[in-house]
Amino acid sequence: MVEADVERFTVGVFQDLAWAQKGIDALIRAGFPVESLTILIKDGAEAAAFIERTLGAPAERIDLAGIGAVVARGLLVRALQGEAGDLAKLGLSGTMRRVGFQAHDGRIFDVLAARGGVLVAIHGDPRAADALAILHSYGGGNAAIGAWTGRV
Repeated sequence: MVEADVERFTVGVFQDLAWAQKGIDALIRAGFPVESLTILIKDGAEAAAFIERTLGAPAERIDLAGIGAVVARGLLVRALQGEAGDLAKLGLSGTMRRVGFQAHDGRIFDVLAARGGVLVAIHGDPRAADALAILHSYGGGNAAIGAWTGRV
């Protein structure tokens, strides 16, 4: 097994913006800094405004393989881009392994986001279990911690 330096993220997908807002508010109340959050949503009328209002900065528009046009912002986006910047070409299903998820997890996140779900990720290792519990409590579907961190 080869050890790799991989960042840890906890990820969940909410069914819509209203549920995502509740989950994000709970994360912030629990002390997770806004700069540790990532939001990824299919591009739509409210999506970019939601990200800018929630994270305090404009969203980036990306055409993702398997999903289409999305808006996103956060550390997870940078981690998935990699040095080659191939998030658009490979989509979530092809890049989530970079942050400790197995290929099937990436496919699940791909499908849920393509159906209009709001992907929310929290960067950081020390409180990953706390973040996971909050995601589950507020409807974050398929919430999981990138448990394969450091293993390739």
